Amino acid sequence: MSTDAEHIAPFESLAAVISQEPGIEAVAGSRNAVIAVPEAARAAVLAGITRANGRRPIIVATPTGTMAQEVADDLAAFLGESSVDLFPAWETLPFERVSPAVHTMGARMRTMWRLRNAEECPTVIVAGTRALLQKLAPGTTTTDPIRISVGTTVDIDALCEQLVQFGYRRETIVEHRGEFARRGAIVDIFPATDTEPVRVDMWGDEIDRLTRFTISDQRSTDDLATTLIFPARELLYVDGVKEKAATLVASEPWGREQWERLSEGQIFDGMESWLPWLTEHDELLTDHIGDDALIIMIEPRRMSDRANDLLAEEDDLARALATSWARDANVAFPRLHVNTDRLLSGDHRIPTIALVPSAESVDGPAVPASTWGTIVHDPTSVVRRIN
Repeated sequence: MSTDAEHIAPFESLAAVISQEPGIEAVAGSRNAVIAVPEAARAAVLAGITRANGRRPIIVATPTGTMAQEVADDLAAFLGESSVDLFPAWETLPFERVSPAVHTMGARMRTMWRLRNAEECPTVIVAGTRALLQKLAPGTTTTDPIRISVGTTVDIDALCEQLVQFGYRRETIVEHRGEFARRGAIVDIFPATDTEPVRVDMWGDEIDRLTRFTISDQRSTDDLATTLIFPARELLYVDGVKEKAATLVASEPWGREQWERLSEGQIFDGMESWLPWLTEHDELLTDHIGDDALIIMIEPRRMSDRANDLLAEEDDLARALATSWARDANVAFPRLHVNTDRLLSGDHRIPTIALVPSAESVDGPAVPASTWGTIVHDPTSVVRRIN
C-alpha cells in the first residue's frame, strides 16, 4: 500500500540518487557556477541540486511563466507539493484597469507569508522573470492570513469585515474564489488559494464545525480542523496607502477619480493597476530571502532578453496611455517592474547557479541525459534503461 508521501512525491528517492551525479556535486557547493543541462533533465537536476545543497530557500528563476509552471509541477513529483511554491506573475498588462486573477494574487500573498515563517517556508520557490521583476505591493510582506480553527472563539461580524478588507466579495451564494456569504451563524468562504470553498458553522461565538462543501449542491463534505484564508487582493489598505492616494489627487490630477476611490478605501476591479503610484519602495521577492538562500537561474540569457522586452512593452504602453489620460508624455510613468540589473546583476551575499542548455567550455560541469525514445510494445527496453 502506498503512503501519502509516495503519492505526493513519487520520485523522492530518485532525487537522492541524482544528487550524486558528478556534474551536480561539482556545482552544489559553489557560490557562482554554471552547469549544462538538457531540457529533458531539467527538473531532475534541479531536484538533485536541492538534495545536494543545504541552502534554503532555493529560488528557481525561469525566462517565462509557462516554464515556471512546468518546472514547479515537475519538481513537486521529486520533492513533494508542500515543498514547492509557484510564485506567479500577474496575467494583466501594466496599467490595465483589470485585476489579476484572485488565485494569482492569493498565491503570491501565500508565498510571501510562507517565506517569512520558518516552519512554513517552502524548500523551492519557482518564478518567471516577470514575477521576479514585479514590485511588491504595500502589505505583501506583513499581512498574515486569517486562521480559522474548530473550537476557537470568533466575532462573526469582525470576520466578515476582515474578509471584505482582504478583497472578498459578499454574495448570496458562494460560487467563485474570492467570495463569501453569511447566513445567520454560518459563513461560507471560497479561499483565494483553495480549489473548494469552506463552511464555518458557529455555535454562539465559537466555531463548532469547519467543512468543505461542493459548489453544485452547496452540501458540506469533508471536515477540517483548521484553514487559512489568504487575501483575494494584492493591494491592501495598510498604513499609508490611502494617504498616498490622497496626495495624488493634486499631483496627478488626470487620475483624480481613481485616487479618490483609493483614498476612501474602496475596493474595485482594476485597483491593482495603480500600484506603481502607491508603493514607496521597490521591493522584490528576492529582497526577502536570507543569506542562506540559493538562486538557480534557468537560461540567464533568455531571462535577460525577456526582462528587456517586458520593460520595453511597459514603456510603450505608458507612452500610449499618456495621451488618452491627458498626462504629460515627457514625464515618466512609475513602473510596475524594476530594471533588469536588479535581477541579473547577482547578489553577492547569495550563491547562484545558472542552468544552460549547452556547456560553455569542454571541461565545464554538465549532466549527460537523453530521452526514453520509443517504448511502445517494447517494455523490455524500459527495464534495460533502468538497469
